[in-house]
Amino acid sequence: MRKSEIKKKYKQRKRRVFRVRKKISGNEKNPRLCIYKSLRHIYAQIIDDTKGKTLTSASTLSPQIKEELTGKNKSEKSRVVGKLIAERAKEIGIENVVFDRHGFKYQGRVKTLAEAARETGLKF
Repeated sequence: MRKSEIKKKYKQRKRRVFRVRKKISGNEKNPRLCIYKSLRHIYAQIIDDTKGKTLTSASTLSPQIKEELTGKNKSEKSRVVGKLIAERAKEIGIENVVFDRHGFKYQGRVKTLAEAARETGLKF
């Protein structure tokens, strides 16, 4: 890919992020589950937008699941992160969230993480 094509894709994703964030926001009852993925890692945060605080987070860099992730591909790793974020949300008493895919398409690792969080008990 050319540099100009990469910049164009980045700008398009940022535009989607801002468009969606105008409509979606998390509150105390329904915080926002925000996903970010890079080429190697995937990150998930549960955010209360009214207070501007991150309530809990999980990623492939979390030390609790570091050993569990060895030898797995990226989608299997995102499934583990989805389960971990749902468990951490349950610990602090959160059952319902608003899903923010942060401009990424709902496919692949994002979909896998969301399905794993739903299977573990988060509702969105």
